[in-house]
Amino acid sequence: MIGPPIVVVMGVCGCGKSSVGQGLADALGCRFIEGDQHHPEANIVKMSAGIPLTDSDREGWLAVIAGFIADADRTDQPLVIACSALKRRYRDQLRGDSARVLFLHLDGDKPLIAARMAARTAHFMPTALIDSQFADLEPPGADEAALTQSIRLSAETIVAEACRHLNTINRAANTTAGGNA
Repeated sequence: MIGPPIVVVMGVCGCGKSSVGQGLADALGCRFIEGDQHHPEANIVKMSAGIPLTDSDREGWLAVIAGFIADADRTDQPLVIACSALKRRYRDQLRGDSARVLFLHLDGDKPLIAARMAARTAHFMPTALIDSQFADLEPPGADEAALTQSIRLSAETIVAEACRHLNTINRAANTTAGGNA
């Protein structure tokens, strides 16, 4: 990856995408976009009622998120965006043609996620949707530019690890591109 990073902080509901995403954006000195704020009202109503979204429901929302990523890529800007990106085909759509996209997968088990969701008060996603989130989750494959971090770690530790990972990738890319010449 040469150039400023575009990081999609991904995972199931309640894994800490917003907290980690904002912390990473602050550390990188770049824009943070909360993907949930871009769901159409119909999706929010559906999720608030405990009804899982379908691929069709997510289609327009993912297109909006992909647009933010494409704009950042086109203008050579860094970006951190929180988006569940649960399925491989969603991540492929978000990534588009960009070689700068890294998925930061926040990984945790159902009991921990349930406890976190039960403790939060200002979000439309009910705990009833945890099972559907895990059913849809396809963790990133070995062929995807991704870093998986346990949500048992602090947000600060996850951000620090992500920054180290990005620095390592950039050093390797610069060396490959002739940075040692």
